[in-house]
Amino acid sequence: MDLNGNRIIAADRQAVWKALNSAEVLQASIPGCTELTGSPEDGFEAIVTQKVGPVKATFKGSVTLTDIVEGESYRLNGAGKGGAAGFAKGGAAIRLEDAEGGTNLIYEVEAKVGGKLAQLGSRVVHGVAVKLANQFFDNFETIVASPNEVADEIEEEKPAKGWFGKLLDWIKNLTGK
Repeated sequence: MDLNGNRIIAADRQAVWKALNSAEVLQASIPGCTELTGSPEDGFEAIVTQKVGPVKATFKGSVTLTDIVEGESYRLNGAGKGGAAGFAKGGAAIRLEDAEGGTNLIYEVEAKVGGKLAQLGSRVVHGVAVKLANQFFDNFETIVASPNEVADEIEEEKPAKGWFGKLLDWIKNLTGK
């Protein structure tokens, strides 16, 4: 399956580049992503729950970045397994160009699926891929266009960690800070 396109992001190229390399921004942008850790240098690990037709699965996968041209482009390669639902693997070339009103983000994706996902047929899988890509870019553009507001929301959504986190939250509530 191939998926190619572009999106004009209402932000300068450096802001878009920084966001494309942020685990926190990517996690908030990827539909169904419950966890994303790592860095551009070491690669990313993700857990994503998605429904494709009648098949719903939690995928665990990894992504590495190669051919990095700072502020301009990179290639990502990844693979994920969803248990009985099957697997997905592939890559994408991402390129940024200056454009009127922001940055033109150009992507070329090739992916292969197997297992129950492949049995659904290429038309169903491609339709879901297009829908998820559009959701990703809508989320991504919202985050990049208003980074302070979204960063605050992401911070608020994080649960407190253990008793110490709960204590800090309690103190913040008491002091209003």
